[in-house]
Amino acid sequence: MSQTPGPYDQNVPLGPVTPPPNWAPGWAVVGIFIILLFASLMLARVFLMPLTMAVLLYFVFAPLRRRLSRRGVPPALTASGVTLGLIGVIFAIGLILSGPASDLVRGAPQIADRLEEKFGGLRERVSDMRGFLNRLDGDKPADEADAPLRPRSVASSLGLEELPPAEEEAPPEEKEEDLVPVDSTNLIMSIASSTPALLGQIGFVLLLLFFMLASGDLLYLKIVQSFATMSQKRRAYAALRQIEDSLGSYLGTITVINAGLGIAIGLAMWWWGMPAPAMFGVGAFLLNFIPYIGLLFGMIMATAIALVTMDGFLAPLLVGATYAGLSSIEGQLITPYSVSRRLEMNTVVVFITVALWAWLWSVAGMIVAVPMLVVFRVLCDHIPGLERLGNFLGGERPAPLGPEGDEIRGEDGVPNTGDEAAPGMGRDVHPM
Repeated sequence: MSQTPGPYDQNVPLGPVTPPPNWAPGWAVVGIFIILLFASLMLARVFLMPLTMAVLLYFVFAPLRRRLSRRGVPPALTASGVTLGLIGVIFAIGLILSGPASDLVRGAPQIADRLEEKFGGLRERVSDMRGFLNRLDGDKPADEADAPLRPRSVASSLGLEELPPAEEEAPPEEKEEDLVPVDSTNLIMSIASSTPALLGQIGFVLLLLFFMLASGDLLYLKIVQSFATMSQKRRAYAALRQIEDSLGSYLGTITVINAGLGIAIGLAMWWWGMPAPAMFGVGAFLLNFIPYIGLLFGMIMATAIALVTMDGFLAPLLVGATYAGLSSIEGQLITPYSVSRRLEMNTVVVFITVALWAWLWSVAGMIVAVPMLVVFRVLCDHIPGLERLGNFLGGERPAPLGPEGDEIRGEDGVPNTGDEAAPGMGRDVHPM
């Protein structure tokens, strides 16, 4: 009599084991991940901002450290020199900006009075023009429009009874406007309260940069060794070296161009007779690291200071136009000619990236937005499956769609499909 095997009998042969199906995250999971990622970036920005700045500076100065190491200079000595050099640059910028900034803070009440005096006549002209337009529209004056209506009887409405005389109301007492003087104490206290946090973040950046440069190629070796296959190791090392070349080329070129722009704007402000032209030059140098928004903020700052120091409105407007003109020449002619074509980025993507990081990390986010976009594009070029995203982030002009502009066609006029499509255009390319 055969014994029927139980359900947990290990002697029963098992059938072929089918692998579990590949699980792909849905759109809901991806959306939740993006929301949590943005929330984490905002909550941890006090730590992530200096960390990101230090990593970007490490990629910039890593070629210099490697070049000096080949000549026998220890990495620790190179790290010390780079760190001390950055400290000197920060100290020089602070020294140049401290004098004009303190003058602006101390002269805040006088600046407010000057603006009130200059725009007072303009305000009166606007109010007169508004009254003239009201008279053209047939509106009643303000005193008649606001007068209360008196009750009238039927007889008085028909003219059979005279209206009683209106009670004379006492004229309303004119209330004196409370002019709140501009007090610079609050501004000084806010600056003093934020200075320790700023200095702490700068110190964290410099200290972390020193340790990363002093470690030599240890960071690179650890990153490469974390991959399994040799092809992955080579791809990771190639990506790291291309990030070095791209960031070094981009930031080096932009720094030289910004220095020239700062000198040009400083000389232009000196020619216009503006106070502290060195402050405008340093400000233009720093603000030009922020695409689009830096130009707008610098132009507004130059125009506002010119309104306080110059008579009339034409000269201040010309000062702002000079600032905008020099910055436009730099942005439209010099930078596109100097920056390598492989570093050109999609203009729309750059603007959206700057706005996004400004929302996340404020001013520091606007500064690191474009370098991080350059790094992300390099990673897209080396990660399989993200090549099309890297092509979208780039600023190279794509291949034309065809003579008709509706689809990609071959030499025989038949639409291309599959692998016959133009390089970089995908499989099925049609206009939106």
